[in-house]
Amino acid sequence: MEDHYLTEQHQRAIMKVVRQMLSQFNDRLMDNNFSSVITAGTYNTATAQLQELYKMLNILSGSIEALNNDQERLSNESLQIQVTIPSLTEELSKVKLSIQESSSFLEGVKHNQDILNQDLASIEEKINDLQYVSYDGTFIWKITNFKEKMIDAQSERQTSIYSPPFYSSPTGYKMRARLYLNGDGNARRTHMSLFFVLMRSLNDPILKFPFNFKVTFCLYDQTPAQQHIIDSFRPDIKSSSFQRPRSAMNIASGIPKFFPLEIIQQEGNSYVRDDTMFIKAMIDFRDINKTLLPYVLNLNPGLPTHVQQEMIMQEVERRSQQQSVAQPKIPPK
Repeated sequence: MEDHYLTEQHQRAIMKVVRQMLSQFNDRLMDNNFSSVITAGTYNTATAQLQELYKMLNILSGSIEALNNDQERLSNESLQIQVTIPSLTEELSKVKLSIQESSSFLEGVKHNQDILNQDLASIEEKINDLQYVSYDGTFIWKITNFKEKMIDAQSERQTSIYSPPFYSSPTGYKMRARLYLNGDGNARRTHMSLFFVLMRSLNDPILKFPFNFKVTFCLYDQTPAQQHIIDSFRPDIKSSSFQRPRSAMNIASGIPKFFPLEIIQQEGNSYVRDDTMFIKAMIDFRDINKTLLPYVLNLNPGLPTHVQQEMIMQEVERRSQQQSVAQPKIPPK
């Protein structure tokens, strides 16, 4: 019933009744008999009240008409909205589809970017390796940011680091060193552990395995005292570490207790200067006598390899002559 009172038909009927009442009221005011019945005072009071009522009815009539106009306007707007909704729904679907396509595209771009970053890192590593590559079976490994790397090892964020690869010859074995700054296995937290790693190379099919050459490591004393730390080991030819590599790298093998941590961690020790440490790896193809190793490793690394080899041969010859002179001659019988 309340909905009926709000309809345009009901409101127009009210306006019609109001207009009829106003018309009848005006007719009565003009009736001559009406003025003879009531007194002048009563007439004035009634006239004022009727005029007030007339104003209120006019206001009510105007309000009803305004409401009708608003209703008509709202109906038109509602109709327009109803017409627009399907179009907006379709546009929204297109926007959602576009967002999904954009998300898929961005995911593809991110994936490609990750691949490119990996490729770039690999290329940078190869370039860095080529800068320090050696083809004579010796390699001097410069380890920078020593303190930071030691902290990483102690926190086990990165327990070991690898040297760049080096080669025994341009067509020879490919190798690298692996260093556990905080130790490995039983040497953990007591010694630095230094290992040799045989790597797969393109020339492996023509090389002889197992690898059976002595490996020597040298931790350089960076002071004039040159109290280098030198240690060597011979490969266990039965170990898989020295067979022909079937993956990128064989299992590392070497010297677990290479150097005590209590010394390397001392402030101002002679093996770490300017937060940098130097380790030399050397493959001994000539089976150099152990007593000759200090001389070999004290040679100036700045000299060309062939000059160093010549000096080593001269030292070997000199020592051989000294031994010959020192040996007593046995008189003939």
